[in-house]
Amino acid sequence: MDLETALQACRFLHYAAAMALFGTSAFLAILAPKQLAERLVERLRIILVVAAGLAAATTLAWLLLKTGEIGDGWADTLDPALISSVLTDSSFGRAWQWRLVFAACLPAVFLLGPRRLPALALCSGLLLASLALTGHSAMLSGWPGLLQRGNHMLHLLAAGAWLGALIPLLPCLIMLGDAFPAPPATQALRRFSTAGHVAVSLVVVTGIANTTLVLGRAPTDWSSPYQALLAAKIGLVGVMIAIALSNRYFLVPRIRLARTRSLRLLSCLTVAELLLGAGVLVLVSLFGMIEPT
Repeated sequence: MDLETALQACRFLHYAAAMALFGTSAFLAILAPKQLAERLVERLRIILVVAAGLAAATTLAWLLLKTGEIGDGWADTLDPALISSVLTDSSFGRAWQWRLVFAACLPAVFLLGPRRLPALALCSGLLLASLALTGHSAMLSGWPGLLQRGNHMLHLLAAGAWLGALIPLLPCLIMLGDAFPAPPATQALRRFSTAGHVAVSLVVVTGIANTTLVLGRAPTDWSSPYQALLAAKIGLVGVMIAIALSNRYFLVPRIRLARTRSLRLLSCLTVAELLLGAGVLVLVSLFGMIEPT
């Protein structure tokens, strides 16, 4: 595997782990009633642990691969002097100093007991949002640069809240068929529906702003690799939004009329949203390394 492909894979894994961790922990800490959150934590513990470990590991791996990209390839990924130079002498490295701190906090959060979910949401949110300090979102300087970074932070957090929250939503849908946990699961579903409207709206608005700030126009020139991948991403997000609207305004109201069938279809479409979201992250991992022209 060449260095560029490894960096693309690392970027994808990092985006996926950070968004899964943030969205899941925020859902459990904010949207799920306490009784339900405790049950869901037991079911999702392995996902939380793996996502935290992967987010921390890929933060370090991204730095090493970026160092190799700046240097002469794989041989320089473990060069202490070059790593130190990247961390202290580049805007990427200065941002990564903070990201390494946030990543290092993730394993420690699991020692906090009942308070771990809010702390996990906070740490993973900071790790996710700090991605806006590098790359295309850090192209501008001055007030336009601050606006661009702030907008992209909001975009990342909204996307993570939407995509990551689909993970605990799946067991909630299963619980809706059980007698005992149904009321808290129903309450979580209602809260998710309201929060989902906000998250999806923010994804759309900040996404449009991102495209305007980075590209300056709509991605209509498909001869440009950057614009073609960005357009594909927008298309996948559009399909995800269509599925989300169908779930909310067609299937959810039908749960009372055809409970088993509606819940099964909701679960299938939620999985479809997750797969489409993974496709979006693949595209982001690719065009994030291409000059935006």
